[in-house]
This record gives sequence, structure tokens and C-alpha cells, in this order.
Amino acid sequence: MRITKRTNLAIRVLMFCGVNQGRLVTKAEIAERCNTSENHLAQVINQLGQMGFLSTHRGRNGGITLAREMADINIGEVFRRLESAVPLTECFADGENTCPLVPACRLRLAIADAAEAFYTQLEDVSLAGLVCDNDPLASLLGTSGCRMNPHAAL
Repeated sequence: MRITKRTNLAIRVLMFCGVNQGRLVTKAEIAERCNTSENHLAQVINQLGQMGFLSTHRGRNGGITLAREMADINIGEVFRRLESAVPLTECFADGENTCPLVPACRLRLAIADAAEAFYTQLEDVSLAGLVCDNDPLASLLGTSGCRMNPHAAL
């Protein structure tokens, strides 16, 4: 299974906002620290905002902040919502599937079960579990640290 660039960036954005909790962060800051372009980030930030993970504030003094507490941001939910439209293999892409084996293929069922196990495993991880008490991450992404019990919802 390969994670899309969009989901990878989304997790970076959430982690950056978590490390810098308590202040508005800018797209330019995230782009610089997370080694990506502002154009890619704009799409990801917009999608995370529409999903209710981020709050965006426009204007000269605007920026981005988490819309939920870190313990309430479930990484499995983020992955499911961002990755669900991306087919794992050709046989999962209804409109583009050319595989004649689909009606009898047991591998397709095994892959679907493996993907479900992957998402289920990530449901045990919160943004707090990724960010809190993670000094190496704080030194890479900011200095504000974490203002909550890191064990609240790993």
C-alpha cells in the first residue's frame, strides 16, 4: 500500500499545527519546514478545513490552526477520508478496471481486508500521540510544545 502525497502532506500540516498549537501558522511556514510547495499545501489545507480538522483565517493577520483538540484528531479517520477515493489496485477502480478475474479473484478480497486492517490500526493513533512529548519533532517544526496530557488518546 502506498500513501498518496496529499495524505502525507495532510499529516505534516496537522503535525505542524499541533507542534505550534496556540498560534496561527502560515502556509509559507509550513511549506518551508515541511519541504513542499505552497501550491500543494493550499489544496490540502482547504480540504482539511472542509473536513473540520483545520480552521483557516483569511486576511493580513490570518493563518491556520487546528479546529479540534489534538486528542480528538484520529489519524485513521484522516487517512480514511483522504485515501478512500484512491483505488488500491486496478480492480478497485470500477470505471477503469480491465481485469477479467474480478468475479473469481480471492486476492481482491484479501487486499480489501488488509486495507481495512491498516486503517483500523491507525484508528488507535491520535494527533496528540504523534506530537506530544516528541522533542525531535518540536525542534524540526516549532518550539511551542504540547499543552495537554500526551497519554489522553494515543
